[in-house]
Amino acid sequence: MSNLNKALLIGRLTKDPEMRYTPSGTAVTNFSIATNRWSSGPEGERKEFTDYHNIVAYNAGKRNLAEVVAQYTRKGALVFVEGRIQTRSWEGQDGQKRRTTEIIANDVQFLDSRGGGTPPADGTARRPAQTDEIPAPDDAPRDVDPDEIPF
Repeated sequence: MSNLNKALLIGRLTKDPEMRYTPSGTAVTNFSIATNRWSSGPEGERKEFTDYHNIVAYNAGKRNLAEVVAQYTRKGALVFVEGRIQTRSWEGQDGQKRRTTEIIANDVQFLDSRGGGTPPADGTARRPAQTDEIPAPDDAPRDVDPDEIPF
């Protein structure tokens, strides 16, 4: 029998990503996204529910995923995250055992057209100055109404 641990999520960042470095110098970016789902309430009315997911992106080999996510996304940006689910435990400073479940990202794709999301509070741009940027396509993905999905 085979095993599979794969998470595929599309959602919006709930705050600006935070990049840190491990003691060995590897970049790690933490961010969270919100996903919405629809369900019927007890009286048959449609209700929207929001789930929150903690995401961790590492630089691995020649892939600078952590740095790219920290540099090119911000609160409100729409992203597609592909990764694996991981649960870890530790003992807090108060002696209590703590647990968290997070998605370890293998890939993050930016779904907003350029300029999507909320600008940083200090008004500064997060993108580096580059002269050969590729313009966003006119058919960039848009938000989809769940009622329009055929399944």
